[in-house]
Amino acid sequence: MTTASNLGKIIDPAADRNRLAFIGLDAGLAETRCTFGELDDLADAVARGLHKRGYSQGDRIAILAANSVEFIAVVLGIMRAGLVAVPINYRFPKELIDYVANDSNARLLFCDEQRLALAPQGTAHTLLSRDGLNSFAELADPSAFEAFAPSADEPALILYTSGSTGRPKGVVLSHAAHLWVARTRRETEPLADERVLIAAPLYHMNALALSFLALASHATTVLLWQFSAVPYIRAIDRYRCTWLTAVPPMIAMMLRERDALASADLSSVRVIRMGSAPVSKSLLEQIHRMLPNARVMNAYGTTEAGPIVFAGHPDGRPTPPFTLGYAHPKVQLRLRDETGQESKEGVLEIKSPALMNRYHNRPELGTVFTPDGYYVTGDVFRLDDDGFYAFVGRRDDMFVCGGENIYPGEVEAMLERHPAVAQACVVPVDDDIKGQKPVAFVALRPHASATEDEIKKLALEHAAAFQHPRRIWFVDSMPLASAQKIDRSLLKSEAAARVRG
Repeated sequence: MTTASNLGKIIDPAADRNRLAFIGLDAGLAETRCTFGELDDLADAVARGLHKRGYSQGDRIAILAANSVEFIAVVLGIMRAGLVAVPINYRFPKELIDYVANDSNARLLFCDEQRLALAPQGTAHTLLSRDGLNSFAELADPSAFEAFAPSADEPALILYTSGSTGRPKGVVLSHAAHLWVARTRRETEPLADERVLIAAPLYHMNALALSFLALASHATTVLLWQFSAVPYIRAIDRYRCTWLTAVPPMIAMMLRERDALASADLSSVRVIRMGSAPVSKSLLEQIHRMLPNARVMNAYGTTEAGPIVFAGHPDGRPTPPFTLGYAHPKVQLRLRDETGQESKEGVLEIKSPALMNRYHNRPELGTVFTPDGYYVTGDVFRLDDDGFYAFVGRRDDMFVCGGENIYPGEVEAMLERHPAVAQACVVPVDDDIKGQKPVAFVALRPHASATEDEIKKLALEHAAAFQHPRRIWFVDSMPLASAQKIDRSLLKSEAAARVRG
């Protein structure tokens, strides 16, 4: 593997340039094939083009697009040029897309044609197309490029993640941190002989880190423009994919496509890495029936601390079902209970070379690091006597819907922007596809009126689609717990009963 210090140079120059790197599939499953040599040259061309246009070290360059080979080339080229790549969640409403572009101070936006209408006004943009005016091809300057040599903590990426503070947080990640991630994962998750399938969005850590690992491993990757169950099944069948990464809702949606499954051969799958949400016993059994030759790996990671947290037991003991594994030998872990003491159950704290530099423009959030350098995840785990960690739940009230983190306070603040709403409480209810989904109880202002549809419309206009409450129930007032706070446990039980009834 390359010893370069720039994350954009993760492709080993000594490896076979003619080996197939990516098979990109668009919405019609049309192919874009790209070898490692072609991708390497394309990334250099992007870097040269950006350099010639006058962008300088540390400038932020944003990307608003579905998955594609061009997306990968642009990210690599941005980093090679000493600039900082800022992938934007295109599922955000335009209000939040504008916020991310402005907060990151993006000087240029790469955008595909389907999302051009969402491009922030006032930010220069280039289309991710191979021809035409203002296109990706027009910017690219084909020729060799000497990559920028970053300092130890030089930023390579800013990934924006939702949080409890009411607006997305920019997680600043260094070249060194994610080169370490790719090189370390390569030791325990060798992909050289695998055919990887990626359908998760490249604006998420999950897909982006896996892409870097595949490039470092010189593995061939099938890249779907986005996840859709039937194309995902067809891609496995057509390209004999062996290594998948998924979240439980993706698998649940696949299981519903009985006709597609009946006509597909999925026997090639050897590994499926499950992350972002706990895998239920029922779902695990269904995975084994659908993918009988696959080993299921329960995975855990965060944008702030990366995907390297757990590993197998050093003595080779099998990892118990529904646990994440043993502490990775190159990572320090500890659990702290509510009193701040180390415990067998508590909030997970992580220390490793993969930790983020900081949150961009958010000095008030610096307390996520302990004085001795651990990142406080906010996720509660339990440690058994053999050293295996099991996920218990999210600290506070955060829950996961389809792999996306939802913080109720963030959604409640948005709902309370409606002039008729006095108070809102958002709680999760179980869902076969999403794992959990948000619903809301709303108390109206005196003499005010509103309908469920009106409040849902506000949510869809001002928040990400996954955050909008699927049901709104009106109440005269909110029940209070002993501490004079809203009794969320009572409302969760009430919501579950209403959904069942």
